[in-house]
Order: sequence, then structure tokens, then C-alpha cells
Amino acid sequence: MTDAGLLRVIGAPHPDVAPLPPAAPGGQGVRVLRGVPYGTVDGGRPLELDLWLPAPEPGGGPVPVVLFVHGGAWRRGHRGDMGLRTRGWEPGPFARIAAAGLAVASVDHRLSGEARFPAPLEDLRTALGWLALRADELGTDPGRTVVWGESAGGHLASLLALTEETRPLRGAVVWYGPSDLTTARGSYVPEDPTSPEALLLGDAPAVLPGRAREASPLARVRAGAPPFLLVHGEADTMVAPEHSVELAARLTEAGVPAELRLVPGADHVWYGASEEQVEEVFAASLRFAHDAVG
Repeated sequence: MTDAGLLRVIGAPHPDVAPLPPAAPGGQGVRVLRGVPYGTVDGGRPLELDLWLPAPEPGGGPVPVVLFVHGGAWRRGHRGDMGLRTRGWEPGPFARIAAAGLAVASVDHRLSGEARFPAPLEDLRTALGWLALRADELGTDPGRTVVWGESAGGHLASLLALTEETRPLRGAVVWYGPSDLTTARGSYVPEDPTSPEALLLGDAPAVLPGRAREASPLARVRAGAPPFLLVHGEADTMVAPEHSVELAARLTEAGVPAELRLVPGADHVWYGASEEQVEEVFAASLRFAHDAVG
């Protein structure tokens, strides 16, 4: 056997054809498949996602999908985390979404210490392709997909929804996501070469204006994009609420349905908001996702 032939034999199966891991019970009939490879990167770690699948209903058809993108300043974070204020929930937020009848694919993507933009956006598009390819096995409907992200994940969710080639998306839920990397807002200045935005792009956004614009949802708004729900804390000190306010306005100008919710007293990651406010934000986001997928 040649070296090339041996490599084909000993290498792990490609995610497109690899067997799915066994499902574990997640309560309320929800099934959880953890650490499912969905893509490969030459010289990098496998790209993985967790799948939360609703209990199958007799005679029920394929279920819609929420593609969840975690936050962490594009530098850190984990696919199992929806943010500070949901970490103590029991059942957790993904289990709640699945119990409501929507599958959840919570994805890892390459971080800024591993690759520069547009790598994480490319990873999300790979995840959508994998979900479409394996839909029959999963019992999901890739044509009814909503992307949902928080903070840096909200930024990537916005970009994914505004990428014209991304056809399956029916909506985008964006929690306190940056929408413009080109302009100073709040504590952010595009001249800073040490900012999370600079680490994402490879240099200060002011030094890379073309790439900063490419990475700015505000600059990529287009007619025909799916509906958006933008939720932001009025007192956000990390990502100024103007990011969501201006993106909502630009979407509306383009004829894209955009709902904006500002949460009084809430800082980033809903810090300072009451438990009732956080529960209402989650409930409103879930209602939006349900309505978007029909």
C-alpha cells in the first residue's frame, strides 16, 4: 500500500460521511449529540457542533433549526455557552429551544488566535452545508433555519444572514452584536491595534479599512435579507447600543423587516438586567425564531 493509500485508510472519516455519535437524553424528550465534527481545516483542529434535537412526534415532519453562534470577542468562548445570564438555567437555553420544537446546532468556529476574518464566517457557512447534507439523518429541515448569536457571535450571525449566497436562512436573532468595525463608538476606536476587532482582522481596522468594511454588517445590508431581531442593553459599555440601532435603521431602509428591542438598565451580556428581563428577552427571541420558520 502506498503512503497515500495508507493515509486514506487510517484517517478519520470526513464529517460529511462520518457516523453520528450516539444521542444522550437531555430531558423533556430532547436528545443531545455532542462534539459532532462538521468540517475540517488543513493543519487545524476539527470543527465541531453540538446538536439538540426535539423529541420526535408521531407523524411529524422535519423540524426547523437554530444555528447558534457563541460570543467571546472572536477570541474565546465555547459553543455550549449562551452567555453569562443563562449559565445557571435548568433546563439550559438550548434544551428549552429544543423542547419548544426547534433543533439547535451550537457551533464552534475558528477564533482570532487561529485564523483571521473571514475564517469564522466561512466556518458558519460550512456548518450550514453540513446540516443540509445530513438533514435526512437528523430529521431536520435546512430550509427553515434561523441563526442566533450573542456579542461577537451576534456579529457573525448578522454577517451570515447578510451574505447573499446564504439561502436557507429565514431569520437572524442578534443579541448585542457589533455592526460596524469602521467607526468609533463608545469605548471602541478603529485605530487600536490591540482591540478584539484588530485581532480578528489582523491589524487595526483603521489600517485595514477594506477588510473592516467587509466585516461590518452595517456595510453589507441588502434588500432581500431575512428578518432580524436585534436586542441590546441600553447601558451596554462594551458594544454601544448604537450598533443595533443603526443596523435596524439601515435594514428598514432596505425593506428588510427589523425589530429592535432595547433593554433598560442592561449592560453587555444582560449584566444588570433583572431575571424577568432576561427571561422576556429569551422568550421574545424564541417567538421570533418560531415565527420566522413558520
